[in-house]
Amino acid sequence: MNYEGLIYTKEEGIATMTMNRPQKLNAFNMGMYRGMLEIIKDVARDETVRVLVITGTGRAFCVGADVKSLEQDLEKGPWTTSDVESDLLPIPLRKMNKPVIAAINGVTAGGGYDLACACDIRIASDKATFSTIFVRRGLLPTLGGTYFLPRLIGIDKACELIWTGDMIDAREAERIGLVTRVVPHDELETATKELAVKLVKGPPLAIAKSKQVIYKGLNMELEPALNDIMEAVAELGQTEDHREALRAFLEKREPVFKGR
Repeated sequence: MNYEGLIYTKEEGIATMTMNRPQKLNAFNMGMYRGMLEIIKDVARDETVRVLVITGTGRAFCVGADVKSLEQDLEKGPWTTSDVESDLLPIPLRKMNKPVIAAINGVTAGGGYDLACACDIRIASDKATFSTIFVRRGLLPTLGGTYFLPRLIGIDKACELIWTGDMIDAREAERIGLVTRVVPHDELETATKELAVKLVKGPPLAIAKSKQVIYKGLNMELEPALNDIMEAVAELGQTEDHREALRAFLEKREPVFKGR
């Protein structure tokens, strides 16, 4: 499939969206942004896909919007509010009931930083660096950074990074909880695939339900959150995947989940 500035592949239940404008540090223009939205929606629809991996080519993951392209778009009107206000990237990522892994290969800034934060799991190369950078443009994070970052690393540290735009390296990102783990640069693809394969082999209905419950529960009191959990457990208890898991346990073998 061809999308501007993107490579999109599907293999053995894993979809990979690779941002591919290395000469621009994978900064996105409007065409690329729309392509990213289309890919995410396609992954959500495709029942053969169980995991989405997002990564970049070259020395960057993504540095957000292409400033020159943005300047041209602004002459036609503010695209950030008029063209995509109902389709901001983090919304379909969080609504999609499939795991999303960011394989962060290098420089991550601006909207790319927000995109990484919107993913469920972040595996970073030891060469990766991170900066919210928006404050240096007289802005605040536009793709959800002010929502995601305090939930990942705490309010005070989020304030510091958002207000200063300071760049941090991969080890500091791991220390503060911004990324799930850091691996040697040459092992990033392998480490990401190992995790993706493990998730593909897992029970997709249980993973989907748990993703729903985890994020919904962040904004709930304990009692309604527990009620939601019990409803999800009751629903999953009626599935073929649950029965297969029980049979596999008794038969001392690995279960084969079919998402039913």
